[in-house]
Amino acid sequence: MPILILILISIMLFAHLLLNSVRIPNLIAVLRLMESKTVAVIGPQSSVTAHVLSFIANELQVPLLSFSATDPTLNSLQFPFFVMTSQSDLYQMAAIADIVEHYGWREVIAIYGDDDHGRNGIAALGDQLAAKRCKISFKAPLSPKATREEITDVLVQVALTESRILVLHVPDYWGPTVFTVARYLGMMNAGYVWIATNWFSTILDTELDLAPEAAEDVQGVLTLRMHTPDTQLKAEFASRWPNLTAEAGAGRMGLSAYGLYAYDTVWILARALDAFFAQGGNVSFSKDSRLAELGGGDLRLDAMSMLDGGKQLLESILNVDMLGVTGRVKFEPPEKDTLIRPAYEVINVIGTGHQRIGYWSNHSGLSVDPPETLYSKPVNRSSSNQHLGPVFWPGKTTQKPRGWVFPNNGRHLAIGVPNRVSYREFIAQVPGTDMFSGYCIDVFTAAVNLLPYAVPYKLIPFGDGVDNPSLTELVRLMAAGVYDGIVGDVAIITNRTKMADFTQPYIESGLVVVAPVMTRNSNEWAFMRPFTPAMWVVTGVFFLIVGAVIWILEHRLNDDFRGPPRRQVITIIWFSFSTLFFAHKENTVSTLGRIVLIIWLFVVLIINSSYTASLTSILTVQQLSSPIKGIETLRTSNDPIGYQQGSFARDYLVDELGFHESRMVPLKGPEDCERALKAGPHKGGVAAVVDEQSYLELFLSTRCDFSIVGQEFTKNGWGFAFPRDSPLAVDLSTAILKLSENGDLQRIHDKWLMSSACSSQTTTFQVDRLQLSSFWGLFLICGLACLIALLLYFLNIARQFSRHQQADMSHSSSSSSAALSLSSASARLQTFFSFVDEKEENVASRSRRRSLERASNRSEREAGNGETQDSKAGRQVEFSTNKDIGIENGV
Repeated sequence: MPILILILISIMLFAHLLLNSVRIPNLIAVLRLMESKTVAVIGPQSSVTAHVLSFIANELQVPLLSFSATDPTLNSLQFPFFVMTSQSDLYQMAAIADIVEHYGWREVIAIYGDDDHGRNGIAALGDQLAAKRCKISFKAPLSPKATREEITDVLVQVALTESRILVLHVPDYWGPTVFTVARYLGMMNAGYVWIATNWFSTILDTELDLAPEAAEDVQGVLTLRMHTPDTQLKAEFASRWPNLTAEAGAGRMGLSAYGLYAYDTVWILARALDAFFAQGGNVSFSKDSRLAELGGGDLRLDAMSMLDGGKQLLESILNVDMLGVTGRVKFEPPEKDTLIRPAYEVINVIGTGHQRIGYWSNHSGLSVDPPETLYSKPVNRSSSNQHLGPVFWPGKTTQKPRGWVFPNNGRHLAIGVPNRVSYREFIAQVPGTDMFSGYCIDVFTAAVNLLPYAVPYKLIPFGDGVDNPSLTELVRLMAAGVYDGIVGDVAIITNRTKMADFTQPYIESGLVVVAPVMTRNSNEWAFMRPFTPAMWVVTGVFFLIVGAVIWILEHRLNDDFRGPPRRQVITIIWFSFSTLFFAHKENTVSTLGRIVLIIWLFVVLIINSSYTASLTSILTVQQLSSPIKGIETLRTSNDPIGYQQGSFARDYLVDELGFHESRMVPLKGPEDCERALKAGPHKGGVAAVVDEQSYLELFLSTRCDFSIVGQEFTKNGWGFAFPRDSPLAVDLSTAILKLSENGDLQRIHDKWLMSSACSSQTTTFQVDRLQLSSFWGLFLICGLACLIALLLYFLNIARQFSRHQQADMSHSSSSSSAALSLSSASARLQTFFSFVDEKEENVASRSRRRSLERASNRSEREAGNGETQDSKAGRQVEFSTNKDIGIENGV
């Protein structure tokens, strides 16, 4: 045990030297100290120094423990003997990314020291932001020994950028100077957001009270502090801290989280050494052959020795599980490269002090509750579960900053505008000027005027003025950085949304088909038009079928359905078609017949009502007709199809719907469309034009010979396009919604886009004829009812005929000729049809008569049987007598 105490004392002294050596420009003093036999190293304070010492620690297999070198790249396979005993900056950057996402910001500016610690930390921040669809829009590196002049130059560049979310990741010894310069440049005013990493919370904790001038520089700043739970051990250590600093001559100094982790680091090593010796380990060293080759010189690298039990000691360190002043100390399995349960406090500087507004943990994200109270609950990282307290922002405001402004660099936004040659009501360049007019321009101007900030922009025409430009190509150029936005008739389609962000649509405009139409007035055969031929045929057939079924069901019971064959055929036809007008005079008496008739009358009612409604429309409303019914008609033909030059309609028809390219005919303007439609597909024109509805409604406003046929087969709209993640797209969407709500959008529409002069309340497109498919369900029900009724009817008839045949066989059994005639199949079939055709009353009467005859015959047989028995007895007596006489005579 005494040797353990001696080792611990030497380790703490060595850690003190390393922590102070960070200020020395070179590491010579540190390397010379490592020439002695070293079991473990605690330190250094700087991540840059840690990178250098980690290579030596790996070679000597000496564990290197650091509570302040938090560079994420130190936790890698490259440095297996480096042990980070505090929280890695990887989690700190994850916390900052969650804060940025929580407040709805998308871009940040990173100001950092240009060394390993700064670069690697910001790289980790970029990865965390990218996972949340955010990004670092501008990186502002500063030299590790930045001067005030250098800081000023960098912050001036930052002030000219768009984003106002600034992440400050710099060394603590010149970090406060950044805030001083920022205040001087007006960058601590309203609209800015400053998020400092935990170097700043360390200053707040150790300096206790900020000077009034220094406090004024950092008002509203957010910073992070490594979270340590409030425990009894922590409270006791904090109470002893003033005495410890006084004894060390450090004066009045606060206790930061790094002080707590430093205390636990010593205990981690102490417990690891205790376990190391308990497992039979011993401290021994051996020479490293590779270092021996580097002998000579002032550094004397050949004097360094390799720890024989270094790997065993490292394993003991990583297996430590204890309760320290920072809470539970345990390394995260299975890698064991970081401490478990990383957590941070979110601090807001207010006045001369600071206030904790919430927590961040790797378990639950942002919360106003301490992380240790949430570990027992399931993980919930949903946005609705992320909370922070109220924030006092720079500029002494509690309103959340928007997070971006237009760059104050005198540059106007370059807005691309398609230079159209057709449908100039939507957008057109004023001849001889660089100004534009039209529906789209008025909507954009009205939306920009509703924004709470000024938007400097310049409209730049795109196109040669001879042909309509490709809007997809314009969007591609904007995505490449040529333009800052697009204003015009840009349809929001899939391949464009992959390249840009669009605002809320300000007009709906899907693809439709326009074709020539002709007026179709009623004529002498108009009464035939409501039904298709198939509908007429099936309806007539069902009238005859139902009439025949009713006749079969009623024939044996109802005198109205009996008589000579000619009369019965006429009855079937009359009864069938008289049901169309509910004028049938024949009564139905059978149950099955009445059921079938009720179902059929319901079908007739539906057909009659539909026919009447359709015929009324045909006779009273002027109809428009066209051989093309919509996009499906064009699919089934090979006729040429027109489209507006530069429109996405061509690519959609070819790539999505499979139309052949040879059928596509580009048309420049409305006049070309009109000529092509009038010429038709057989005279060098087109069968129809496919284009966006907004264009074609304007086209049809003065051209009554054409009309939109079929339904709109795509759903999209027009919007203004901006680069991906542009805040302007969101703000303009809100402005467009306001225009829609207050009616300004409709007023702009009425100003530029006149209503159709061809529209009339008494003119509609041709009414679709009633198809068989609309009534097949009714016909199916009626057909099944007829089939079931006939089945039940013939089963009953067969049962009756079987009984009747048995009775006839019994009655005619005395006559052999009759039995032979009934035994043939043809005779039985003829008898069956005679039975079916016979009226049921006659069959029943004959059955009763036969029953009476059988009863009478049975009585007679019974009486005759008595007399016959007496005769037999006499004959038996006579035979017996004669027999006796014969015996006596010797016979």
